[in-house]
Amino acid sequence: MRSYKKLIEAQSRNNSKLCIGLDTSLDLIPSHFKKDISSIFEFNKQIIDATCDLVCAYKLNFAFYEQYGSKGFDELKKTFDIIPEDVLKIADAKRADIGNTSRAYAKSLFEYFGADAVTINPYMGFDSVEPFLSFPDKLVFLLCLTSNQGAKDIQYLECNGKPIYRHVIEKAMGWGDEEKLSFVVGATHHSELADLRSIAKKQVFLIPGIGAQGGSIAETMKANAGGTAIINVSRGIIYCSKEKDFKEQVRAKAIEYNALLNQALV
Repeated sequence: MRSYKKLIEAQSRNNSKLCIGLDTSLDLIPSHFKKDISSIFEFNKQIIDATCDLVCAYKLNFAFYEQYGSKGFDELKKTFDIIPEDVLKIADAKRADIGNTSRAYAKSLFEYFGADAVTINPYMGFDSVEPFLSFPDKLVFLLCLTSNQGAKDIQYLECNGKPIYRHVIEKAMGWGDEEKLSFVVGATHHSELADLRSIAKKQVFLIPGIGAQGGSIAETMKANAGGTAIINVSRGIIYCSKEKDFKEQVRAKAIEYNALLNQALV
C-alpha cells in the first residue's frame, strides 16, 4: 500500500491526526524500568500498545537511538517491527547527501528499518533528495520551516525578496505530487504555516512543536486551513507520567490531545 493511502486510511479509521514521537531516552523513562538499553524497546512497546488505535503515525527520531550505538539501533529496528502495519511509520532521520550516499541512506531507512516515510534535509538540492523519491510508495518530508528557535538563523534569511523557507517549498513543489512529497513545518510559526499552506494546498504537512515546544493547537489548526496534516507530540505524551501506571496515563494523554485536535477542526 502507498504510504500516502495508509496515512489517509489511518486518519479516517482512528479519527486522528496525532503522531506520537518515540524520542525515547533512558534518562527520562519511568524509574521502574531497568536502566539498560533493552528497556527502550519495552517502554516503546507499552506506548504503542496503549495508543495504536488513537494515532495516525509514530515518528522515531534516530538520534535518541544512535546515541547508544549498535544496541540502540537494535532497539530502533525492533520498535519499527512492532508498529502495526496500518499505522504510518516515520523515520525522523533528517538524512541527505550526494546521490550515491542518499541511495544508501534510503535503502537503510526504507528496506532495513521498513519506514513508510522519512524526513530529509533539502539543503543540497534535488539530486540529494531524488534517491528517496525514487522509492515506490514512500512519503518524503522535506524540512521546510522547523519549530526550533534557531530556525531564524538561516531559514528566515531573505534571498531575492523571499525567505529561504519559502524558496524551499516553491522549488520543491515540482519534485513530486502530494502522494510522494511532503513538508515539515513547525507549529511555532502560525502565520508562516498559513502562508506555506496557501502554496502547498494538497501536500501533507508534518507539524512538530505542539506540547513541550509551546505550539498552540488552535492556532496551528487554523493556519493549516484543513490541509492534510500529521501533528506530532513527543515529550508531552510519552513522558506525561513517571508512575507505574504510566501506560494508562499515556493513553489518557493521547485521548486528550486527539480531542483537542478534533475540536480545533470544527
